[in-house]
Amino acid sequence: MAMLEVRDINVFFGVIQAIKNISFDVNQGEVVALIGANGAGKTTTLHTITGLLSAASGNIYLDGKDITKVPAHKIVGMGMAHVPEGRRVFASLSVYDNLKMGAYTRKDKKEIAQSLEMVFTEFPRLKERRNQVAGTLSGGEQQMLAMGRALMSKPRIILMDEPSMGLSPLYVDEIFKIISRIKKDGTTVLLVEQNANMALSVADRAYVLETGKIIIEGNANELLNDERVRKAYLGA
Repeated sequence: MAMLEVRDINVFFGVIQAIKNISFDVNQGEVVALIGANGAGKTTTLHTITGLLSAASGNIYLDGKDITKVPAHKIVGMGMAHVPEGRRVFASLSVYDNLKMGAYTRKDKKEIAQSLEMVFTEFPRLKERRNQVAGTLSGGEQQMLAMGRALMSKPRIILMDEPSMGLSPLYVDEIFKIISRIKKDGTTVLLVEQNANMALSVADRAYVLETGKIIIEGNANELLNDERVRKAYLGA
């Protein structure tokens, strides 16, 4: 049984159908990428999984439990975290307070402190800036903070929406190295990313979305060499 199962999901915005009967799985310990052009439905898919949007039909299962109608805040408590597009840090709060906000569903102060040290080990730049106001960080540092905040909930699966968007090439490389380390540490990752080349380089498997439908799926290495993917998304 997959950790995350998406089955025959349909999502509408009024009369517009954004997601068209898509199904996919994410297994424990994998990085799975959803790639596709802007407007393909990638972010809508993540928002539906995390309870921010409602599916018109279909089901979503986390560890075999149907979470299709579960509110977003309860899904976090079930072991799923979401790093939203555009980072969405609390700009007026310090780095430290932003990270503490990520642990709002947890009660054990000792475990929260351990998670904080883990995040500071993973993101030493955040430790250096722990008292700095988050809104004054660079874009790359804010992305690290958004990822660190998600990790503070101690998730078993983390959904990341366009983590490289708007970042310099140096920060893009750093963010994808961190994604690889997160996987190595045992956290499952569902990655939405327009930078198909980078996404496929860290993913185990991938699905290609086009106008709300999955049109290609397979092993990430195979998709890197798939002529259709190379022409449409890799600039080949």
